Formats: sequence, structure tokens, C-alpha cells
Amino acid sequence: MAHLRIAFVQGRPDFGRTEDNLERGLALAATVDAQLVILPELWSTGYVFSSARELAALAEDPRTGATAQALTWAAKREKRWYIAGFAEAARGGRVYNSAMLVSPTGIRAVYRKLHLFEREHEWFEPGDIPLAVHKVGPAKVGMLICFDWRFPEATRALALMGADVIAHPSNLVYPNAQDAMRVRGLENRVYVVTANRTGTEKRPGGTVPFTGRSQVVAPSGEVIVRAKKSEEVALATDCDLALARDKALTKLSHLWNQRRPEFYGAITARPRARRA
Repeated sequence: MAHLRIAFVQGRPDFGRTEDNLERGLALAATVDAQLVILPELWSTGYVFSSARELAALAEDPRTGATAQALTWAAKREKRWYIAGFAEAARGGRVYNSAMLVSPTGIRAVYRKLHLFEREHEWFEPGDIPLAVHKVGPAKVGMLICFDWRFPEATRALALMGADVIAHPSNLVYPNAQDAMRVRGLENRVYVVTANRTGTEKRPGGTVPFTGRSQVVAPSGEVIVRAKKSEEVALATDCDLALARDKALTKLSHLWNQRRPEFYGAITARPRARRA
């Protein structure tokens, strides 16, 4: 039977202290035995930017930046996989809120957040890379970032692509987001791993409190393991992939076989412009 042992890291990064944040995150990760470790959104930089110039100074190349180097080194040394959020410097001065997937042999993929939240629109470009599923050991893993949770179509798309696990690096502020991710796991019968940060970030750009409570959700929607709101911790659990691959609800009811996509056109249709 195929299993994957997955861990999340929950912590409190210090804004702008990239190397220190990476060191702290990897130190927490070193306390758990896991094949895949997931760190929060924008882990290496912090979240509340005060200007586009400040963000540009902290954004990194996804192949050669500090986050890529640290995770590549750790993954190779520990012989395991990592996913972590970072500010991605791209061509033309564009910056994306991204997550990288790193294997023991190097960078495997980058995901750019599709659904930006609040003032993120001022600093980041919306994601432009199609949703994708990646092979991580015996599992198929898809990536979402934080506010993507509000758009169930994204999780469903990854599940239809064959994802066993949804990795969800986050800086969550809504207290009901964790419960919503339980629904995402239940309605798609997949594992959902939310790696959230904790603490409050006070910056010239604003003050933002985060909700912690990182968690691993089973395909049944049950929480397997969850961190407390304010603790800095890494927690791991074993995931039986057969549970995510069995879409039969009863002998007569099947999650995939009973889909009626011919009636779901409104989901992907472009919304009509509304009159003022």
C-alpha cells in the first residue's frame, strides 16, 4: 500500500530577515520525520510589504535565490521533499506570490498564487501558471496558496488531475479558513495540508494577525493533526494514499462517476459585466 508521511511547519518569520527565517524553518523541519515538508506562504520574507520597492528588494529568483539554495541543500542532505512560499522575481520586474516544490535532486516546480488577497494586488501579479499535479514519491501533489481556499474550483481541478494531496502554504487571517479546508478535503476526497504562520506582523504597510492552526485533513474531512494558534512547531502524520484514490462513497454512489460537467458551464464561463 502506498503511503506518504507529510509534515507542516508553523512559525513566526521576522520580516525581511530571509536567511534567519529559512534557518528557523529548516530547524523546525528537522524535528520531524517526513518525506514531504510544507512551510507557510512567503515564509522567507514575511507578509506585510510597505512598498513595491521593498518587495522588489526581497523577491528572489526561483532557481538561484536564497530560498531555492536553502531548500535544495536541505532536500538533498535529508533526502526528502519541500514546499515553501516565497516572493518570486520574474522577467520584466514582475513579482509573484509563489511556492516552490523541491526534491532531493533540485527544484521541480513553481506555483504562482492565482487569487490574490487584499493589498497583495498592489504588489504582486496574479498567477499565470496553470494548475498542475506533481509526483512526490508515491503520491501526486498539487499546490495552492492561502486565499486560493476561497475558490473551490481550484481544489476540484487538482483533484480531477489526480492529486492525492493538496499542499496549502498560507498566511491565513480568516478564522474559518481551516474549517473550509476540511470541506475541500471532504468534497474531493483528498488530503489537504495547510501550513499557516502565526503571530501578528506590524509594519508601515499595516498590522495583520494570523490564525495559526496549521493542519492535515484526511479525505474524510477529519482533522488528523492540528497545531495550536500561537505555537511554533512542526508536526507530521502518515497519509494512506489509497483513501484519497477511492472515490466511491457507497456501493452505488461515486464522486467522479456521477459528475455532470455538461451542467456546470457557469463555473468556467466569464462573468457578465454588472451595471453600476
